[in-house]
Amino acid sequence: MTSAATPEQRLGALFDAHHRRLHRLGVRLLGDTEEARDLVQETFLRAAAAIARVPDGEPAGEAWLVRVAVNLCRDRHRRRAVRRAHAGPMPVQAASADEEPSRLARWLVRTALLELPPRRRAILVLYAIEGRSTKEIAALLGTTAVTVRWHLSMGRREMGRRLRGVEVGAEEKP
Repeated sequence: MTSAATPEQRLGALFDAHHRRLHRLGVRLLGDTEEARDLVQETFLRAAAAIARVPDGEPAGEAWLVRVAVNLCRDRHRRRAVRRAHAGPMPVQAASADEEPSRLARWLVRTALLELPPRRRAILVLYAIEGRSTKEIAALLGTTAVTVRWHLSMGRREMGRRLRGVEVGAEEKP
């Protein structure tokens, strides 16, 4: 997009280029299609309100949008945690015995992923599902590659514990 583009044209170009990818990321981070649509809408509302602050150029503009989306996911996660703390425990949905093993495995992985802190979940999704490098993730999230690698390591460890049914933070028995 050239510097002569109007703010509306610039926002439209950003939307056309990134809304599908942000929606996929939102589904993976939030676990719900409707919440992901709301996330994309809120991300672009923030971009519209601050279009002058959205960097020019493809990688920088995309990184700005991804950071906004991840931060919005973190905010949603915090609100959910407060609601859960005040509402009491929710019943755990158990899978029926006749489900296919692959479907059950996907459900278990998705559940474990949704229990991770939002930043760690975002880094795992960007790395393991979208195939981004640690350097790319660091640039998208405005952090260092070392921090990304640390979150990847901790996220994998937490996912493993959750999938084995070990309470996170508890010591594993050899």
